[in-house]
Amino acid sequence: MLIRARAPLRISFAGGGTDVPPFPEDEGGLVLNATITKYAYGTLRPRKDDQIQIKSVDFGLSLTYGLQEPVVFDGKLDLVKAAISQLVGSQSTGFELFLHSDAPPGSGLGSSSAVMVALIGLLKEFRNLPLTDYEVANLAYVIERKDLGIKGGLQDQYAATFGGINFVEFFGDRVIVNPLRISSDILSEIEHNLLLCYTKSTRLSDRIIEDQTNRYARRDGSALEGLRMQKGLALEMKNALLQRRLSTFGELLHQAWEYKKKMSPKISTPYVDELYEEARRHGALGGKITGAGGGGYMLFYCPFECKCDVARALTKMGAAVTEFAFEFRGLQTWRMGEV
Repeated sequence: MLIRARAPLRISFAGGGTDVPPFPEDEGGLVLNATITKYAYGTLRPRKDDQIQIKSVDFGLSLTYGLQEPVVFDGKLDLVKAAISQLVGSQSTGFELFLHSDAPPGSGLGSSSAVMVALIGLLKEFRNLPLTDYEVANLAYVIERKDLGIKGGLQDQYAATFGGINFVEFFGDRVIVNPLRISSDILSEIEHNLLLCYTKSTRLSDRIIEDQTNRYARRDGSALEGLRMQKGLALEMKNALLQRRLSTFGELLHQAWEYKKKMSPKISTPYVDELYEEARRHGALGGKITGAGGGGYMLFYCPFECKCDVARALTKMGAAVTEFAFEFRGLQTWRMGEV
């Protein structure tokens, strides 16, 4: 018997950074994001002994240890080991895990958190644990951010668990996921006009987030302005989508990028700036880095008549244009006989 899981990756439109503590506790965070047809995948195969075997395609690592052995957090698949420690009891049998993602770690699509959500989905099914979607997302956050101390926010775990286009509110003691009811023609038009490209470089987001958090703690004026404007722009962009004002949505995406860069000078790079300016020269209304910054994926909103010109220009500069569609299903798990 096999247990399989997949959780979607996400693109972010506005509000990123306002979900990173301590901002949600102090001022409340707002994020507008959407999941897409790129995924984190997992497979669990039960064993008859007490051995746990883990293979991660993304990190090119494999390891095996006994269920009764002390867990050693040594930088090798610590996220996976931490989830197993939280969810698998000592009376369990062993199992094999196979994990991979459609985007590499550090790409800005929330792949690390999506892998964690898929892993929790596997272990939830394996142990028949009655976890709600909110509990799955919160557990993924707690393991990543609190147990292991990996710096970052909350939006990725909730996006991967719930799926869809969501306006998410973050407070000190709770998260509220508000799915947006957008008409099918507007959804098709947004997909038609959005362009996703990979800069072919990844980044260590924790350093960028640490700098952003330190600036907020120092009450740096630029960082405070950037974060507070992200909240306002997330609300404005949500309203633009619901009111069918798509050109306004594209222009607000540009504003979101300009204010995001105020949160930390580490968010952009000379190459990212060049890509952005080239896209704008060829007709893109707006765009931004999809994650913490420094590299990874960039998202642009283009009037469709300009989209091919933007794609060609970015490709000439070394970026890789990627096709995608929206995914409205969040975490999925299912069981299969051996294949």
